[in-house]
Amino acid sequence: MEYIKTEIAGLWVIEPKVFADSRGYFMETYKKESFEQQIAKVDFIQDNESQSSYGVFRGLHYQEGDAAQAKLVRVIQGKVWDIAVDIRKNSPTFGKYYAVELSDENKRQFFISRGFAHGFLVLSETAVFSYKVDNGYSPSSERTLNCFDPDIAIQFPIDQSLLKLSEKDKVGKSLKEI
Repeated sequence: MEYIKTEIAGLWVIEPKVFADSRGYFMETYKKESFEQQIAKVDFIQDNESQSSYGVFRGLHYQEGDAAQAKLVRVIQGKVWDIAVDIRKNSPTFGKYYAVELSDENKRQFFISRGFAHGFLVLSETAVFSYKVDNGYSPSSERTLNCFDPDIAIQFPIDQSLLKLSEKDKVGKSLKEI
């Protein structure tokens, strides 16, 4: 696997080695020893999966305090535009975002440290999204950052009017409010 640092500390793009032949392919999606050598020691405790259709935007979600989560995300089927926003208040990149396309074709993964709001936009007809987390879900600690906040100024790869958001994602707080 190749571990690629982004310009925002705490975010990594991971490109696995894919061994393909006429029968299909094989790849390692996670190897604890190399992950810890390259990125950090993270105790992943749960795997989650979601399926969504074109234009669905899930996010920007995060959990506060002791409930914060680090995530290792990838796409099993389809294509998404994945994004993380730095919400670490003392970070030199506070309010900045990084986005990467993840797909079943490029097989990239994205590691998001604690202290980021995270979301993804489905660019294919449907997508199956998989992620590992290092902390359980805490409804009382869950928060949503407004993806349309002008202080973040996210440049979406499709027209914003095509985005399909849940009711809770439509009322996310601004960067200033968090």
